[in-house]
Amino acid sequence: MKKIATKDAVGHVLCHDITRIIKDVEKDAAFRKGHIVCKEDIEVLHSMGKFNLYVWEKPHDMLHENEAADILRAICEDTNMSSTPVKEGKITITSQAFGLFCVDVKKLETINSIGEICISTRHTNTPVHEGEKLAGVRVVPLVIKQEKMDQVKKIAGEMPILKILPYKPLKAGIITTGSEIAMGLIEDNFAPVIEKKLNYFGISVISCKIVDDVKENIANAILQFRSEGAEMILCTGGMSVDPDDATPGAIAASGAKVVSYGAPVLPGNMFLLAYFEDNIPVLGLPGCVMYERRTIFDIVLPRIAAGVELNAQDIAVMGNGGLCPECKDCRYPNCAFGKGT
Repeated sequence: MKKIATKDAVGHVLCHDITRIIKDVEKDAAFRKGHIVCKEDIEVLHSMGKFNLYVWEKPHDMLHENEAADILRAICEDTNMSSTPVKEGKITITSQAFGLFCVDVKKLETINSIGEICISTRHTNTPVHEGEKLAGVRVVPLVIKQEKMDQVKKIAGEMPILKILPYKPLKAGIITTGSEIAMGLIEDNFAPVIEKKLNYFGISVISCKIVDDVKENIANAILQFRSEGAEMILCTGGMSVDPDDATPGAIAASGAKVVSYGAPVLPGNMFLLAYFEDNIPVLGLPGCVMYERRTIFDIVLPRIAAGVELNAQDIAVMGNGGLCPECKDCRYPNCAFGKGT
């Protein structure tokens, strides 16, 4: 460090805290170690009696923690996010939209493995609201080598490693299967549960159809919803391997390509996901979705609502974190369920 006149300190980095004391009002650091002195600070420092300062002699190949934090912010933040001003080398990134928060996990892990780099995020594939915290970024030392930050930018590439996919106002059709419901022997308690969860993400329901356990009738109901403009079709019930459970076969018979029948998630093992060629999803929901508080449906719905097309691998990796602990006081989504990826 070196001693210089305060009037000449603009652009230099302080090597120590500078405390301001106002009797019965304040005793705190007016300027903290690592602060970069700006023109507006000079008058304040003079008023505190600081006419000389000890500042960091930064080598040409080093970056200050504030400069490095701004680089990390730039490689993380997308257009649906905002960030706080840098403070003590740290920047917090927040959401500016209701949508699905996504992280390029591979790039995040690679960047954090460089050393002296810290990017902390929420779990990928988490639904977030406007104003919620998404990530915090900083470097560990007061100064860091320029070449490390160049490496960070190279790994990140052109696109931010974080993004928010705003939820789409989709139109959905619900098909409740079961001859006992179609005959009026019991009430349909499935559709209201599904509709409530869809509405949370801004998805409207065209209508609810009740169909008996006949494969051709279920398939025709799926195709009818598709012709009516449904952008998402949900079939409830009849999803097990019993001979009279016709829903999986009906979904396949409708022409939708089955991505996965079965998921490593409990509750929700007998879940089915299929897509038509124009990416309209068809979901086969097992009975647990009606009576369990959280299931596979709660994991996949936010992604589908954001327009993400899931594949078989996306379903397969849900086994890590795919067991709901069924807590007495449900804290979902602020728990481990569905957070393995």
